[in-house]
Amino acid sequence: LDRAFPRSARGALKIARVLVALSTCLCFVASSAHEAYAALAGMETGITVLFLLLYLLRLDKRMRCLFWPLADIFNSVIAALFLLVVCLFAIIIRTNKGTLAGGVLGLILLVLCLVDAVLLCKKISLNRPRERNAPAN
Repeated sequence: LDRAFPRSARGALKIARVLVALSTCLCFVASSAHEAYAALAGMETGITVLFLLLYLLRLDKRMRCLFWPLADIFNSVIAALFLLVVCLFAIIIRTNKGTLAGGVLGLILLVLCLVDAVLLCKKISLNRPRERNAPAN
């Protein structure tokens, strides 16, 4: 168990994503919005919980069959694209206040997804070995 992960920036961001995605899902379900809205928020909650458990239990170090940070970036970018479309529709249509609240929370989740993708890209680029292009003096 990685006790430091929840206190790290990436861990706190994953926990925030889970909480905002769950809130978004609950808003869509409570407002009787279109099922696709709630399904997207529910899937994002589930996938983010799985990635959180993957890093928390250090399973990414044991299961080396996949480059997990790249899969996490891919998930974040695809989720951000879907959230952009669905939440803009929810805000534009706004059948009731619950749908509007879900749309706004979904846009906040979109920003969290993009920040997560950027942090993961920096982690990947900083961990690879760098070559020196300039000659040593």
